[in-house]
Amino acid sequence: KVDEIVPEVVKNVTGRAAATTEGLALAYVSLFLMAVVPIFWGSFRSISYHRSSKENGEAIETMSTKDVYMFPILASSMLFGIYLIVKYLSADHLNLVVASYFFIVGSLALTAILRPVVGMIPGTSLLLEPELYHLKFNKGSNIYLECKFDMLHIVSLGLSAAFGVWYLMKKHWLANNIFGLAFSVNGIEMISLGSVKNGCILLSLLFFYDIFWVFGTEVMVEVAKNLDAPIKVVFPMDFIENGIFGSNFAMLGLGDIVLPGVFIALLLRYDVSKGENSNLYFYSGFLAYILGLGMTIGILTIFNAAQPALLYLVPTCVGIPLLVSLVKGEFSSVLAYDEESKEETPEEKKKE
Repeated sequence: KVDEIVPEVVKNVTGRAAATTEGLALAYVSLFLMAVVPIFWGSFRSISYHRSSKENGEAIETMSTKDVYMFPILASSMLFGIYLIVKYLSADHLNLVVASYFFIVGSLALTAILRPVVGMIPGTSLLLEPELYHLKFNKGSNIYLECKFDMLHIVSLGLSAAFGVWYLMKKHWLANNIFGLAFSVNGIEMISLGSVKNGCILLSLLFFYDIFWVFGTEVMVEVAKNLDAPIKVVFPMDFIENGIFGSNFAMLGLGDIVLPGVFIALLLRYDVSKGENSNLYFYSGFLAYILGLGMTIGILTIFNAAQPALLYLVPTCVGIPLLVSLVKGEFSSVLAYDEESKEETPEEKKKE
């Protein structure tokens, strides 16, 4: 019976039948790992990023309450606009523009990931100058662009750009995934929801957003299938037969990784702010994500239809950490946590 169900499941999502049940299982396990690893890694990277940004007086990309309420509206407008282009005009020109854009931002995102790796290569500290370069574009007191970099950044950017050229020329699914994973890690690391309350509101709104665009229309699935850009991670379900040259893909949108991921990273920073050497809320949120993603894959298989992942991820990722806070009697303090607050954390007070 499973062998009969699997081809129908995939046909509903991709329009093509899966090669084997084993191929589908391998694809889902791979997507699962490509989702949970960036969340775990990006969350812990966010601690040092936010700490160093605060120490250096650098601005952090933080969502305000207004941003939270506007996000689903802006996302819907952009999604529907892309759908109209894909549906009624040629998608080729759109894909060309999008590919060029992602070549630039993808190279920058990959540079941020590669820089520490390049620095660990023996001899790089001797061959590359340690001096920090400072690039700034300003007019009077208005600063339009400012960045600091060293030779390790330049070497990493060169490697990333070379990789980006391969992506532009071949559009291979491995290149797509590497760029997508780099976006995910950087997004989870750098974006702040501002407060736990903002995170709960945003994910709750996106719960309905995802349900509408997946169940109520064909828009989400059509855009995901036709937009040739690293806005999703994919894995070939015919990998067992065709290896890296497989072409029958299962997919997971980056939004289903990054959006819950930034909330889980926020929970980790809340844990750190308490100074209790416990990451209880992070692990409750992380395990909740694993549970929600597992439910998504299970329901997809049972009901033979594309599923809005946030339908399952939002109740688990928001509900379980809040339930833990209720049990511990910390519900109010968790919900009130605000990264914009000027109050010192327990760790900072100890240093003084």
